[in-house]
Amino acid sequence: MGAISTQRETVSRVCEVPARDAAPASDTAGPRAQGSASLPGNALAAGSARVLVRASLDEWAACGLLRPERQRVAEDALVVVSELVTNAVVHAGTDIEVDWWLEEGTETAFLVAVTDHHPSRAPRDHAGEAPYETPEFGRGLRLVASLAESWGVTYRTGAKSVWARLAGRGGTLPDEQQLKVAEILAPEPPTSSSPHAEPSPHAEPSSRAEPSPHADSAAAEGGGCSHRPERDRDWLNRGALSFLAEASDLLAGQLDENLVAALTGQLIVPRLADWCAVWLEDEATGRGGGWGDPAGAGGPRLARVWHGSENRIEELRHALEKDPPGARDGLRSGPEPYPWPGAALGPQGALGAALAYRLIAGGRPLGTLVIGRSGPDGIPDEITGLVEDFGRRVALAIGAARQYARQATISAVLQRGLLPGAVAEIPGVRSALVYEPCDKGGPSGDFYDLFPAGDGRWCFAVGDVQGKGPEAAVVIGLARPWLRLLAREGYRVADVLDRLNQLLLDDATEAADAAARALVAGGGRPMPPGDGPQTRFLSLLYGELTPLDGGGVRCTLASAGHPLPLLLGPDGEVRTAARPQTLLGVVEDETYTSETIELTPGASLLCVTDGVTERRSGSAQFDDGDGLARALAGCAGLSAELIAERISRLVHEFGGGQPEDDLALLVLQAE
Repeated sequence: MGAISTQRETVSRVCEVPARDAAPASDTAGPRAQGSASLPGNALAAGSARVLVRASLDEWAACGLLRPERQRVAEDALVVVSELVTNAVVHAGTDIEVDWWLEEGTETAFLVAVTDHHPSRAPRDHAGEAPYETPEFGRGLRLVASLAESWGVTYRTGAKSVWARLAGRGGTLPDEQQLKVAEILAPEPPTSSSPHAEPSPHAEPSSRAEPSPHADSAAAEGGGCSHRPERDRDWLNRGALSFLAEASDLLAGQLDENLVAALTGQLIVPRLADWCAVWLEDEATGRGGGWGDPAGAGGPRLARVWHGSENRIEELRHALEKDPPGARDGLRSGPEPYPWPGAALGPQGALGAALAYRLIAGGRPLGTLVIGRSGPDGIPDEITGLVEDFGRRVALAIGAARQYARQATISAVLQRGLLPGAVAEIPGVRSALVYEPCDKGGPSGDFYDLFPAGDGRWCFAVGDVQGKGPEAAVVIGLARPWLRLLAREGYRVADVLDRLNQLLLDDATEAADAAARALVAGGGRPMPPGDGPQTRFLSLLYGELTPLDGGGVRCTLASAGHPLPLLLGPDGEVRTAARPQTLLGVVEDETYTSETIELTPGASLLCVTDGVTERRSGSAQFDDGDGLARALAGCAGLSAELIAERISRLVHEFGGGQPEDDLALLVLQAE
């Protein structure tokens, strides 16, 4: 608390510092290198700030502005930036400005100032919080106070800046300050585990893992290392400071729970433990069995085993599979002793300690993380606390990956139901299809179909629904079955569009009536977003194919608000094959018409959605100046498959980056 009190005095002394010089500057020199950024006040701000500051530090080091012997400052700087930004986002809740610069005086110093726009809220200090109640939103200014040479707060009209100054001095911090930093980053358990401490009659058992019996004999066999505590202390002093921040960034981007488990093992071993294992549980049941309950009997699944020596992994896996961690009462993530699998670790691993951490997110048990360290020293409390904090982040990453997997599964099932299982083969016609939804995790707004309609007729459709996701799925789920039903009932092309247009209008009217009744029943209260009636417009290219006895195909088609189809003749001439008409679901009693063309042998019909014609490169679109027709003209003499492949490639090359819209492309070629 002495360090915290000193910093509070500093705050009172510098509260009137001018805005740009939010920290005290050297009298002998001004800023030599600087950077700044404005960031939204959301959960991504801290990670964005770290990336920007890291880039500046790397650039300054490459330019010689940050001398090699001072680059240790960079490690602490990233942690301080992350904490100051997190503190501002959580406790001010406004957009923030981050400024950072180097100060050149007697030695290089790094300064950072984070400005928010809620000056009435003082910076948060978590000094009074219980060690095991460390919040997920950051550790406040305790960590900043331990790392910074000085820090303070500047109040101005409508804004508040919190600054920190870090100066590299070479060497190492005093032992007391090393442990202070480690304590803040990895809080000790509520009770002391000192071998000399007298236990309280009411105290809970310490979470520190003690080695299994026969310590002396195992140490004599080489199972321990007398220098390990010193190495732990040195790593906790420096490496652990950025460990949680970097691990959080790495885990947060993973969308597969098995990959999260694999990364967990690589992050822990050998930094924090000699080996680790991750069990994943069925989230619906949370079943974990008991120790000795095989995983095949309804217990957790051993997803990952990692050991510092790869030749021990398989043997360790076999031993752990027979002894999965048991489920405990309540939802507590704190460590519990786990039986030491000495037989699987050879003579060097005959002695050691292991701890099991329950992985819990959103009040649900997701699995268990087990770590083990060989040797007679057990697992230090600093490591225990750090792994517990790390385990919370692992649980959040697993929970996010499972949520994504559920959504992806639902979307895949929907998508399979909205598209044909197979494209029909038409006598005398070769077809090629390219279908690329923009959002791989959700239902697309584009759809296609090619199906037999009976009486020697085949029908095709390429459509685009306004919007994407569930609303698009509703319209596609309504339109595609009706297209098939009407075609097989003998309705001709124009009649199919007439009836589909009326169907969409009737459905929209019913939805509006239902919304009005709900509004009245709710006493006039506005409906939540997404619950009201949705506009359901559909652009559609629909046609009917009839193979001719003498070769070629007769094609009757109509376009309702859709990019017009293009006909490529055997001689390379390109022309449109339909005329534009109104979108479906817009105009009551609209009457649609159709055109009939003949595909002679070698002629090709190209049907696309607006993901092709409106593909952007800056302000230009792919179809500007009949760009699609020119591209198709260059495909003369190619097969249907090669035409589809070439048009798709040209579209992607035109845009360069990732597509912003779904893409569907159908080529029909008479043989």
